[in-house]
Amino acid sequence: MLYFVSMLKTRLALLLLASIACSVSASAQQTDSLKKDSIKIDTAQINKLRINSRPNSIPTRVRSIQLQREQIPVNLLDYKVNYWKKVITFGLNFSQSAFTNNYSAGGVNSVALGTNFIYHTEYNKAPFSYVSELNLTYGVAKNKGQGKRKTNDRIYFDNKLASQLSKHWYLFGALTFESQFDKGFNYTDLGNGTFSAQQISNFMAPGYLTESLGFEYKPAAFFDLRLGTGTARQTFVLDDSVRKVNDYGVGQNHTVKNDLAFQMVALFDKDLMKNIHLNARYALFIPYGESPKFITHRIDAVLSARVNRLINVTINGTMLYDQHTSKDAQATEGLALGMLYRFP
Repeated sequence: MLYFVSMLKTRLALLLLASIACSVSASAQQTDSLKKDSIKIDTAQINKLRINSRPNSIPTRVRSIQLQREQIPVNLLDYKVNYWKKVITFGLNFSQSAFTNNYSAGGVNSVALGTNFIYHTEYNKAPFSYVSELNLTYGVAKNKGQGKRKTNDRIYFDNKLASQLSKHWYLFGALTFESQFDKGFNYTDLGNGTFSAQQISNFMAPGYLTESLGFEYKPAAFFDLRLGTGTARQTFVLDDSVRKVNDYGVGQNHTVKNDLAFQMVALFDKDLMKNIHLNARYALFIPYGESPKFITHRIDAVLSARVNRLINVTINGTMLYDQHTSKDAQATEGLALGMLYRFP
């Protein structure tokens, strides 16, 4: 009987433990189910909030941007415009040679000096322009037993005032003066080292004053062509001794001659290379009412090569055809090595 009771208590105890375990397991499963449902509900609400939410709940107002130009005034109170351009060029050439009395190859002691001064100024303020150039050249040489002799001599002063008509054409008026500084002689070798000298020129013998009015064509800065349809030139021979040898078309009893003519002047002034510069001028003078044989041609050219800042090699030449001065064409040429200073 006791054994039966003991077995019954044991079975009741096991049954109680099994029921407790089942209840605990069911409670845990219910809790997990509730957690999952709550998570699903929260996720749906969050997604709904994300869909319906706006980045900025404050209302904004969008305006279009418009760009436009504005003229800003600039005051140049501290600046001045200079319409003038000035250039000064000065050249000096010197050569010397000496020989002893017993030098086998022979030779004559000599000294030569040449100078050149150019003053060029320009004024440009559209539509007007003014150009002025003063060119002074003088050279002398002295050989032993021969005295001083002139090698180069020229005064050239040119002034031009122009008004622009179109891109390359101008209406111009020009005034030009030409002469020389010193007396010039023609030497004749009489033999035995003696020479006879005959004076053929002097200051204002001859001298030329030319007034010209016409049109100017300037396609580039280095080229200039003048067509002087209305040109007047006065030729002066104020030295009687010169006029007796050559009156330059003035006449023996006169000192001034007036000519009306057509004149063409072409100017070329450009750097051919970095250190080589060419300046050339061609002048054509056709007098009205005279024979075509009195048409005058003159070419002046200067080719300079710079060795350094001060030392230059210069070749200059002139060719002239003028029946009033000589029946044949005239030419001169010179080669010089010396100092050439340009400012600025």
